[in-house]
Amino acid sequence: MKYLRLTALLSLAMLAQPVFADDEHSLLSGDTENYLGYGLIVAMLLLFIIAMMVILRALKVLTRILLKSQGSSEAEIAIELNPAKNKETKRKGEVWEKLLSLKPLSEEKDLIIEHEYDGIQELDNPTPAWFMYLFYGTITFAVGYLLNYHVFKTSPLQYEEYKIEMAQADADHQVYLSKAANRVDENTVKLVNTPAVIASGQAIFKTNCVACHGDHAQGSVGPNLTDDYWLHGGKINDLFKTVKYGVLAKGMPTWEKVLSPKQISDVANYVKSLHGTSPANPKAPQGILETDGDKKLASN
Repeated sequence: MKYLRLTALLSLAMLAQPVFADDEHSLLSGDTENYLGYGLIVAMLLLFIIAMMVILRALKVLTRILLKSQGSSEAEIAIELNPAKNKETKRKGEVWEKLLSLKPLSEEKDLIIEHEYDGIQELDNPTPAWFMYLFYGTITFAVGYLLNYHVFKTSPLQYEEYKIEMAQADADHQVYLSKAANRVDENTVKLVNTPAVIASGQAIFKTNCVACHGDHAQGSVGPNLTDDYWLHGGKINDLFKTVKYGVLAKGMPTWEKVLSPKQISDVANYVKSLHGTSPANPKAPQGILETDGDKKLASN
């Protein structure tokens, strides 16, 4: 109390200083006085809060002493001092007991089983409801699984499902390859001589190219495609480009709107397979003599 009185007197003195001194003879500037005034107000508020907390603490201690003198236990005193906290704890305990199908501690004496061993007794608590629901659920699932997979066979077993998925993967792989084949162009086309590619290219050639190049590519209106002379290049990339875009100035039509990239690649590879076959009645060489630069095959 001595320090509180001293602080209050100093505060009043500081607050009264601007009143009894004019601005010209004041030792402190106006801003400094304002800051000091605000600081003292805040300090007084803090002292008031601290005093209230000390008073509340003292009341609690006094209440504990009075209850203890009346014979109350520590648990009863705690309930009296913190009624809200004890209600919340009790409510949580009730929810937990209902969830696990347990009895409260006050009823445990009625649940003790008669027999005991080495001083240890058991409680006759029931199995929690959630556990029983889970147990019966597993039984239901097992019966449904047995009927579905082994009795009615409405769903495939693991090995059958594996075979189905492998067949689907193979079909997807074939679709991918067909789409990938149609992404080929004059820059990515490869030299291939597999029977499937040659047969496909031969069919396309007989349908679309025989009229100008002859049935054995010996040349007619168009040039001979079996010799070493080429008007527009004899590499696989050159052949693909010529078939795709055509040479309109010399009567060779464009085929990119009629044939797919895969078909153009097949017919170009078929023409490459005819090189050096020496058909009957070949047309005279046209163009520039070229050596075969396509030596490496994409596949065999």
